[in-house]
Amino acid sequence: MATNRDKAIIKDLNKFRVMDRDSIAELHFANLKNPQVAANNVLLRLVRDGKLQRSNAFVPYVYFGPDVSMKKNSAKIGHFLAILNVYKEMRKLGRLESFLPEPKYGKKGVAEPDIFAVFRGTGFFIEVQRTLYSPKQMNEKLERYVDLYNSGVLPNPFPHVLILSAEPYNIKGDYPFRIFQSSSFAEFVESLQPRKVTKTAIKSEGGGIKMLVK
Repeated sequence: MATNRDKAIIKDLNKFRVMDRDSIAELHFANLKNPQVAANNVLLRLVRDGKLQRSNAFVPYVYFGPDVSMKKNSAKIGHFLAILNVYKEMRKLGRLESFLPEPKYGKKGVAEPDIFAVFRGTGFFIEVQRTLYSPKQMNEKLERYVDLYNSGVLPNPFPHVLILSAEPYNIKGDYPFRIFQSSSFAEFVESLQPRKVTKTAIKSEGGGIKMLVK
């Protein structure tokens, strides 16, 4: 009989499509003394019982829901694991109210975000860029967000668009929504914090003291 933890693991696998052993240990076994060992034991049992699938093409192994149709060495696995890593990062940084990988909004040709999330009461569409796009490709991607905005499918306010990429893009033009860029979600959150103001005393040429604000 499946335990509540078994059901929670399978639910997450259906949500994220693929998860690595260490992420499953972090999300579902963190309260135990040896999370990875405990995760290994449970995952082995679930594989033997046919409750989930496993690929040993990766280290650590990665796991799929029982109904997921994906090659065990698919190039998309890295993409889904990157989305999972954003989720793990966000849940540590504040109130994460919603997280949907690859949501679809019905109309053909509109944006298909990697993530829709509500973080601290604010909606975000998140693009997880593992490869560098050309300016033309990025412009086309953002224009699809404009199409989604104009479709009326989503209620106002329209989510912000956050691009997570190792290299920033030179984005030009006016868009009806805010666009942010960062190398990680943690760095993005840090960028929103007000800078600390400190005062430093230095001697002026006249022998007096000046206070510099940094």
